[in-house]
Amino acid sequence: MTGSPEPLRNRLGPRAWALSCTLFITTSIVVWVALASGLAAPWLLTWPGELWLAVPWTLWTAPLVHFVLPHALAHWLALAALAAAGTLLPVQPRDALALLLAWPLSTAALLLWPQIDGYYGLASIAHAATAILAVRAFAHAETYRLGQLVGTALLLKLALERGWEIPVGFESSWGTNIVFAAHLTGTAAGAASALALEAFSACSGKRIEPRSGQA
Repeated sequence: MTGSPEPLRNRLGPRAWALSCTLFITTSIVVWVALASGLAAPWLLTWPGELWLAVPWTLWTAPLVHFVLPHALAHWLALAALAAAGTLLPVQPRDALALLLAWPLSTAALLLWPQIDGYYGLASIAHAATAILAVRAFAHAETYRLGQLVGTALLLKLALERGWEIPVGFESSWGTNIVFAAHLTGTAAGAASALALEAFSACSGKRIEPRSGQA
């Protein structure tokens, strides 16, 4: 066969990306309703720091939890914007997979800061998604400058927050503590997952590339 799967991947990429972002938005809304109505206990869903082994599923559930509605709305809108941004880039299905991989990894990486005794919120996912889109933009000549812009803006934001030095800080505009370290771990997990899958895809492509003269 002489057909190439590339056109199919080009069609599936934006759909898979939008679906992954929508997954986080909708499940976070469901969790918000469950918590607000008393159907779910907060301690069963939020990540408890070094005690996480007692509730390992919180690596996944914690990013879906919000208690301040304006903060939740900001994250939902941010992910909706990132889902739309994916339609403007040559995103691949593996970019959606990278986001799913970054989901628990960004939470687990918070163990690097023992002083963080709890975490919840979609900030880590939003930063991971931004990093993944930046990596994708960097990978193509026509969107390279966009990747530079997004990557530089993201790194500047992280530098100003200094999450490695000030992992948690009170944000008066939201009326709640912000785990700045989660912005850092989300970015790192998203970029690392995207780059790892990109490298794996490149290596796999080389292995299955047909030899000269092969039908």
